[in-house]
Amino acid sequence: MGAVVADDGPSGVKAPDGGWGWAVLFGCFIITGFSYAFPKAVSVFFKELIREFGIGYSDTAWISSILLAMLYGTGPLCSVCVNRFGCRPVMLVGGLFASMGMVIASFCTSIVQIYLTAGVITGLGLALNFQPSLIMLNRYFDKRRPLANGLSAAGSPVFLCALSPLGQILQHEYGWRGGFLILGGMLLNCCVCGALMRPLEPPKKSEATKEAVEKKVKKKLLDFSVFKDGGFVIYTLAASIMVLGLFVPPVFVVSYAKDLGYQDTKAAFLLTILGFIDIFARPVCGMVAGLKWVRPRCVYLFSFAMIFNGFTDLMGSMSVDYGGLVVFCIFFGISYGMVGALQFEVLMAIVGTQKFSSAIGLVLLAEAMAVLIGPPSAGKLLDATGKYMFVFIIAGIEVTTSALVLALGNFFCIKKKSEEPHTKEEAAEREELNKSEDKIPEDAKVDSIEVEQFLKDEPEKNGEVVTNPETCV
Repeated sequence: MGAVVADDGPSGVKAPDGGWGWAVLFGCFIITGFSYAFPKAVSVFFKELIREFGIGYSDTAWISSILLAMLYGTGPLCSVCVNRFGCRPVMLVGGLFASMGMVIASFCTSIVQIYLTAGVITGLGLALNFQPSLIMLNRYFDKRRPLANGLSAAGSPVFLCALSPLGQILQHEYGWRGGFLILGGMLLNCCVCGALMRPLEPPKKSEATKEAVEKKVKKKLLDFSVFKDGGFVIYTLAASIMVLGLFVPPVFVVSYAKDLGYQDTKAAFLLTILGFIDIFARPVCGMVAGLKWVRPRCVYLFSFAMIFNGFTDLMGSMSVDYGGLVVFCIFFGISYGMVGALQFEVLMAIVGTQKFSSAIGLVLLAEAMAVLIGPPSAGKLLDATGKYMFVFIIAGIEVTTSALVLALGNFFCIKKKSEEPHTKEEAAEREELNKSEDKIPEDAKVDSIEVEQFLKDEPEKNGEVVTNPETCV
């Protein structure tokens, strides 16, 4: 657990694109499934909690909200922990926190105690697992990274389809306390996934060369220099706008069907359709994004996915019967899966391997604010108008706007990058490396020059995407 330096993503390491990477991918699949599906799966216990504590549905809904807020809002904290201690130790501690929160919650005697245990502690544990798992996936895959991202993202719909019925069975057989206890035991599997995140070993070089290279790639606990990258700023802005409306339709589609007069079981089946389509959409989109012609233009594919999702929301607002809602769920599942498969792949392409651990934390923090605003605002709009049509229209406009921000911002960023191929930061790093070369022995200097040439000529071998006019954002 103390191998901090080895887990720091050494620059000279070639991404294996397989081998132990498949074990890392499996762990990331499990972690992604727990992180995204668990806040929704817990909702099956809400009726029992309402009966137990004599509270309203809005009070129990705070459990899921706190879980999501912790998952997104603790992004910078996770980045600091990963950059300081490494991915594996952080994930092992996170798995213990996630399990401990649910186990303690099974003994709670008030809803406030459940907020603190099942909400805050479990949410923090899931966050400490989710972000490091993506970082390790980025280090182990390069050429196959779009496919790896698509497969890991499929964990979300798979676990949602599995955990919801499992939660109902546990509630029926053991009550909410027994269900929480068993789910807490299941979350210990996060520790197993954390143990799979084996650090990549750097190439064996002389001590002087190691010092020179490590000095060059030395990380800050939280690297705010990513905000100097216009592409990162554009992505963060677009992602924040997107999540305002992205999660709204799945929350309200069941209520929409009930409002049209359909039975509860028939209405709930809509989410099953959506999830089933989503399971296949994510890996397929990952395969398409990995194609030789598509990958350099992945940001435009992501923009298309968001426009497709927004347009689906706008068309869904016109549904007047169950058949229309089924068609909406099919197309929403496709577009939602595309967005899920591409969102972190595009971010990895923008910032590269070295800054990804800090970048994802800052992006998740920005998205946390939008996640807390989106669904409640849609609920207030529904209360004011009494029509689901306006809720879906607003969600569609928000997602479509985010696609335009990303696509147009990328276009202008291309021009700027082509005019300024070398940043001041790169020039300073090069000058610093040259100074360090003068201080090391002659035999080691040759080794250091080889390492630098390796990084220049073959950047695709250390897990980063080559910067070109199409991937500069």
